[in-house]
Amino acid sequence: MAAKQQFSVTLPPDMAEVVEEKLRRGEYDSASELMSEGVQALLERDASLETWLRDVVVPGHAEYLADPSKAVPAEELLARLKARRAAGR
Repeated sequence: MAAKQQFSVTLPPDMAEVVEEKLRRGEYDSASELMSEGVQALLERDASLETWLRDVVVPGHAEYLADPSKAVPAEELLARLKARRAAGR
């Protein structure tokens, strides 16, 4: 079994209620299990963000720097997004 480190955590009342409710419903055996899963989700989110930045944002920025004339003004992009959203309703 891997070594573990103990922490003392203080949560605001609304978050503490979420923990207590999940424990009451039997979704987790302990607050430690819940916290471990929460940290794992945070690590996965961070890894996903890092991948998106590396694979999408950086290449997109490099493409912009190579040819700024291909850039879409923010107002036009917003109009496109609004039109797409309206069409999807």
